[in-house]
Amino acid sequence: MIKYKIQCGDCEFIFNSWFASSEDFEKIKKSNLLNCSMCNSLNVDKSLMAPNLSKTKKNQADTKMQQINEIRKNLKKYQKFIEKNYSYVGNDFAYEARTIHYNNKKNNKLKKGIFGNASKKEIEELKDEGIETETIPWITNKEN
Repeated sequence: MIKYKIQCGDCEFIFNSWFASSEDFEKIKKSNLLNCSMCNSLNVDKSLMAPNLSKTKKNQADTKMQQINEIRKNLKKYQKFIEKNYSYVGNDFAYEARTIHYNNKKNNKLKKGIFGNASKKEIEELKDEGIETETIPWITNKEN
């Protein structure tokens, strides 16, 4: 089924009508079975229409946005915990991680954890050395 806005060429009245298909609309119009419901004129045709956006798609988009916002909220909560409980080492993360790892083996002392920036290659190298790391996306305050 397809819904068209129909406009009368005589009285300019606009009304909606349903058709099985666009071909069905043309067939009914050519058979002079389509007329204006106000003035009974046969001078009617399809008018411009805006696309019908499904509420389901809008609801799906709203649901996805809610999920994204919930993920962002949880990431920011993790970030606050990390900032409060770990030392920021910036771009020296790989170096500092190695220092802690190898000194802990020698001294067997636990030091405060660290966080910072490292490339994918650096993370892979740390993993190869047996140094455990975790990565999370970092949301800055500049991002919307």
